[in-house]
Amino acid sequence: MIRDKSKELLEIIKDKAISFGEVTLSSGIKSNFYIDARVVTLSSQGAYLTATLILDLLRAHDFDAVGGPALGADPILGAIAALSWQRNEPVDTFIVRKNAKGYGKKKQFEGPLKQNSKVVVVDDVLTTGNSIVEAIEAVENFGCEVVKVVVLVDRSKDAAEKIKAQGYNLQALFTQEDLGLSS
Repeated sequence: MIRDKSKELLEIIKDKAISFGEVTLSSGIKSNFYIDARVVTLSSQGAYLTATLILDLLRAHDFDAVGGPALGADPILGAIAALSWQRNEPVDTFIVRKNAKGYGKKKQFEGPLKQNSKVVVVDDVLTTGNSIVEAIEAVENFGCEVVKVVVLVDRSKDAAEKIKAQGYNLQALFTQEDLGLSS
């Protein structure tokens, strides 16, 4: 029996990634729930399903590479690179550091990102949008064009609207409403 991969991933997120109780998010915002997407994206099943859904979503887009901010995008990018190779549709991936390294080659990007590339930026959870906007700005400052933005979970309509208002094509695989959560 073929399962609906989207429903399967949604159930895994609901079951494994959501915890309740007051938490302070990285943005400083207080919330009554936390979405720990890395519990999903670092599991074999969750990584496979996330990469499958994102690669299927991107089939209609012209792009050269997929990247995103460290740490949330890291497991997603590894899964996308591996699965795309297995599908014989290889996709290069890259990671955007918050700041350039202070040693070695002092790079802000890890991976085979080339200037003038068309890129897709991904992340695990969108809350304020700050980390993904910083990654987008870094990629654009490097000389690339962001053609799409994809997040696993959008927990904030305000952040999504802010990103869309800046002219970016944003798509979330799931919203907090899909997860049965409210602000």
